[in-house]
Amino acid sequence: MERTITNYWEQLADQVLQGHKLTKEEGLRVLQADQDELLPLMQAVYRIRKHYYGNKVKLNLIVNAKSGLCPEDCGYCSQSIISKAPIQKYPLLDKDTLVDGARKAMELQAGTYCIVASGRGPTDRELDQVISAVKEIKETMPLKICACLGILRDDQAKRLKEAGVDRYNHNLNTSQSHYANITTTHTYEDRVDTVNQVKASGMSPCSGVIVGMGETDEEIVEMAYALRELDADSIPVNFLNPIPGTPLEDKRELTPQKCLKVLALMRYINPSKEIRISGGREVNLRSLQALGLYAANSIFIGDYLTTDGQEASVDHQMIEDLGFEVERV
Repeated sequence: MERTITNYWEQLADQVLQGHKLTKEEGLRVLQADQDELLPLMQAVYRIRKHYYGNKVKLNLIVNAKSGLCPEDCGYCSQSIISKAPIQKYPLLDKDTLVDGARKAMELQAGTYCIVASGRGPTDRELDQVISAVKEIKETMPLKICACLGILRDDQAKRLKEAGVDRYNHNLNTSQSHYANITTTHTYEDRVDTVNQVKASGMSPCSGVIVGMGETDEEIVEMAYALRELDADSIPVNFLNPIPGTPLEDKRELTPQKCLKVLALMRYINPSKEIRISGGREVNLRSLQALGLYAANSIFIGDYLTTDGQEASVDHQMIEDLGFEVERV
């Protein structure tokens, strides 16, 4: 039986490398794999990951450039207008502070510096402030810059591209069919429209999901297909960290093994894309974090937006212990 299981996942990996797109049934089988299939599954998707990325791991660092003060009602977010979480709230950080964050990214060997701001979308003044910081960073440091500022309007995407922003993140977060259960102040289509604006501007599109918000396995497969259709270059896979004071504070349905299977699904369906293990990595994958890198080729290092990450030295050691290496700037 063990040989049969191993062969199935290996054969599926071979087919994907030859251009096969998983069927819905094959995607569901990944998510519903038995415990004794887990290691053969991860070994098989590692072959796909290695084909495109070798044993390199991309490191990304976030700066929470503006915290709280958000008018949106996203149920997973500690910064939303309906959240009662006791978080720090402040307006957009000044230029010098944003530039200092980039220096920290360099020190931690991160190749991408992510400027993330809460809110529905940036005001013109906020955009000017981010652009000023980006220009200085690009002139002085060999970093890629990713901006995540919310829904874009008018020519904002074009201005960010001209300033030197390499990538723009705007997550789909969940499936189209589940979206209204998570947020009501904007729509799934609003998010797709922003990603399409990003692509039209010439910036690299970054869009991912948050798993563990009450969605079904069918909806997780739907998310993976939607990201393939969107052709996002980078796919952050977040695992819900249920923060006290948010509507989803009691939603604790993930296991480390389920998280690994989600990462495997994303690699099978989006074989050539950067798959990044993102928020909730430490609290959901726990002692199995290292196995996640057999499917994913990218992680965040350091803290997240309003929650702490593990020490950067632990991440560096994990990568070294696997025999992998950090992708240098």
